[in-house]
Amino acid sequence: MRTRTLPTVLAGAAAAALVLSGCAGGGGDSGEGGGDAGTEFITMATGGNSGVYYQVGAGMSQLLSDELGSDSTVQATGASVENVTLLNDGDAEIAFAMADATDQALKGEGPFEEKVESLPAIANLYEQYLQVITLEDKGIDSIEDLKGKRVSVGDVNSGVELNARTVIDAYGMTYDDFTADYLPYAEAIDQMKNGQVDAAFVTSGLPNSAVTDLATTHDVKVVPFEGDGLNTLLEYEFFGEGTVPKDTYDSKEDAATVTIPNLLLASPELSEDAVYDITKTIFDNLDQVHATHNAAKDITLENAPHVVVTELHPGAKRYFDEAGTS
Repeated sequence: MRTRTLPTVLAGAAAAALVLSGCAGGGGDSGEGGGDAGTEFITMATGGNSGVYYQVGAGMSQLLSDELGSDSTVQATGASVENVTLLNDGDAEIAFAMADATDQALKGEGPFEEKVESLPAIANLYEQYLQVITLEDKGIDSIEDLKGKRVSVGDVNSGVELNARTVIDAYGMTYDDFTADYLPYAEAIDQMKNGQVDAAFVTSGLPNSAVTDLATTHDVKVVPFEGDGLNTLLEYEFFGEGTVPKDTYDSKEDAATVTIPNLLLASPELSEDAVYDITKTIFDNLDQVHATHNAAKDITLENAPHVVVTELHPGAKRYFDEAGTS
């Protein structure tokens, strides 16, 4: 049993967890295609505490605690890239990650200097929307209008920043075309309120709570993705077409954008039985998951097995096979 160094946000009593996990449907047993770790201790790597990952993850973590007796914790992180690293280093059992970060990790590209050998998925969750947020009075009507502006691109090497680099490249630009600030959502929005940031990349489900907060005091504009840049983005297997409706943040117009799947990843150290129990707990209680955030309502049993860029963990596949959805 490894030593825990991550902060506990939602946790059950350790002694009770050890007793109850023995009745968790085999979660502590080994299984083919996985490691031998059970469900006694589960750290779930999410994202910033103002983001959707954190809110949905907190609900899932509580479910695992309630239903499996796990000592389950939810960890606020820099999201996708950090989450993959935590998972690979054995510091998390479950992690949220976008498909592009997962793809780069498996290929050893971008921020990942070495290939990550295995990132099995528990499920495909919901679509993230790539949003470039600005204010109506900033004069930013297109991605190209970011030139010469001060733009938040997310935390360094976060999933948001990976998205930002991909978008900027698709439009034939680089970070040299504007002043890039590496800020998490909440700080980026605060800087926008203070007039110190002109636009911010935000990749999340709809709505993003930090942007919703901004919309209570300012006229928010979502910059549309259009033209050749949009067509270039849609050539990636993990991007799809999407729209941010104008009523999301009380904007004047709908904004075309691209979407990217969120994956719930499992540590290869988890046994098949453990991942089966985790998957069953989440998808047998989808009503509770849906209640965590509006974006989570798009998580469905039918869509969950259809992952991209990686494979389902054998334990998750067993559950979806039994459910008749794989």
